[in-house]
Amino acid sequence: MTAQIGQPAPLLSVSDWVQGEPANFDLLPGRVVLVEVFQVNCPGCFLYALPQAISLHQRYADQGLSVLGVATAFEDFDKNNLNNLVRLAEKGEVVGETLLALSQRGELIDGRLPYRIPFPLAMDRLNKRGDNMTDDDILSFIRARVPDFDQQPEAHQQQIRKRAQHYFQSLTYRAETFERFDLKGTPSHILVDKHGVLRDCAFGAYPELEVLLKALLSEE
Repeated sequence: MTAQIGQPAPLLSVSDWVQGEPANFDLLPGRVVLVEVFQVNCPGCFLYALPQAISLHQRYADQGLSVLGVATAFEDFDKNNLNNLVRLAEKGEVVGETLLALSQRGELIDGRLPYRIPFPLAMDRLNKRGDNMTDDDILSFIRARVPDFDQQPEAHQQQIRKRAQHYFQSLTYRAETFERFDLKGTPSHILVDKHGVLRDCAFGAYPELEVLLKALLSEE
C-alpha cells in the first residue's frame, strides 16, 4: 500500500535499529512523529536536513515530538549500507561524497562529525530487485514524476521511457520504506500526527517544517 496524505500512515519497514529503542507509528500514540529519511552518501542530508532534525528534536521532544532517522538506499549501494550506518551511529564517521563535502567545508573533526545524532536510527529494509518491472510499472513511475508525460511528443516519451528503464536496470535493491511512501530522493521528511495520520511527505529543503510541526503539536 502506498502512503496517502490524510490517511493512516503505513508502518515503517526497517531491517535493523542501530541506535535507540525500536519505534514505529503504532508504538508512539499521542506523539507527533518526524521521520528523517537520508542516505549515508548524501551531502545535503548532513549539511542541512539532519542538523534541522536534531535541532527540532532538542527543542520539541519534551512537547510531544518523536524524531526517527531512517537511512535508505536507492543508489551507491557500496556506501549506503548498514555497515556505514553503524559507523555513523557509533563513531560519527561519514563516507563518500558526504565525507568530501563536509571536509571541504571544515565541518569535521579528525574526519568525524563534531556531534552525535541523538534520536533512534534504523536501516530501511532492502530487498533484492528482480527483473520483473513491467511496462505499466515503468509508466506509473514516470507519470508520478513527469505530470505532463502523456502530452509530450512521442519521440520525447520514448527518451523518457529509455532513461527510466536504464534507471531501474542500474538498481540492485528496492528500499521498502522509501517506496512505501513514494519518496523522490533524499533527504525526505515524513510527518505523522498524534493519531497516526500521515500529514506530509516532503523532499529536499523544508524551511516551513517547524511551522507545520508546531501546528501538529498544538492539535488534540
